Amino acid sequence: MTLPKTMKAMVTEGHGGLDKMVLHTDWPRPEPKEGDVLIRVRACGLNNTDVNTRSGWYSKAVTEATTGDAYQTVSDEDPTWGAAPIQFPRIQGADICGEIVAVGTGVDQARIGERVISDNWLRDPADPSNKGKTGYYGSERDGGFAEYTTIPATNAIAVNSDLSDAELATFSCSYSTAEGMLTRANVTDADTVLVTGASGGVGSGLVQLAKRRGARVIAMASAAKHGDVGEFGPDVLIDRDPVDLRAALGEEKITVVADIVGGDYWPKLIDILERGGRYTCSGAIAGPIVELDLRTFYLRDLTFTGSTVIDPQVTRNLVGYIEAGAVRPALAATYPLEELHAAQTAFIEKQHTGNIVVLP
Repeated sequence: MTLPKTMKAMVTEGHGGLDKMVLHTDWPRPEPKEGDVLIRVRACGLNNTDVNTRSGWYSKAVTEATTGDAYQTVSDEDPTWGAAPIQFPRIQGADICGEIVAVGTGVDQARIGERVISDNWLRDPADPSNKGKTGYYGSERDGGFAEYTTIPATNAIAVNSDLSDAELATFSCSYSTAEGMLTRANVTDADTVLVTGASGGVGSGLVQLAKRRGARVIAMASAAKHGDVGEFGPDVLIDRDPVDLRAALGEEKITVVADIVGGDYWPKLIDILERGGRYTCSGAIAGPIVELDLRTFYLRDLTFTGSTVIDPQVTRNLVGYIEAGAVRPALAATYPLEELHAAQTAFIEKQHTGNIVVLP
């Protein structure tokens, strides 16, 4: 195969608004280094990390919800997920599905031709469980908003599935995040799990993956999306922010809250947890600053777990679930890569169910 020397890529040139993502049609195609594979990107999903990194939302100077406009008050000291400055220019986009078309030294040539999705956590090969030595694909190195991308061979996971490229591109970030949260909270078939933001990419993954574990699942979503969310198999659907959450839950006893929303509603989620319950979180799209009554926390023997850097086996386990048909994709829409601005605008507005994908 003769590979082009340049490629089409959407390049983020700094913190700021959508205008910071600039389309290039002659960006140098990357070469796979030792231990890398070169992937022709067929589809790349969107995620909150891309928006938050571009806008600087991770900065402690930002207190509002994820909107894409956080850069107006960003602090340059901690604008990324890892509290360290990102290097620009950067090609973002973590959730790729594509085909390996070349390999670097030390990688088996037989991998050429594999259809793969990405494990987005970049780990130290000598110390893979060390969370302090991790990076994120599309943040600490270039990602998939381009025609070609490189990634360590260990992060390119072969997948055997009849799903389309766009459908497979919905899994890497959203569903691995969801499975990481459930793993961190030790969810089992003895649990009843309340899932916030159940219509989003992570939320739809949480519903399905908690059900796969045998848990009872209560999904929170706007009434207009109940039909779509119901397709993921929750046991009960309720409104996303009922005035009286206890009344809305009826006799349900919530042992786990899996939350990606945060915001002003957060104290109500904590109040309904059973004694000994667990709260697990991997997002705060409605706002990162919340109010906690510590008496609720300690008198109810609650456990709180944050979940960002997932355990090394999580994404590989997820691929097994995909291949077995144990989870289904939640593809809301596709856009050409050239229309990434429109795609990310729709993503931020959160009127969709599932995830949005761009096609190079």
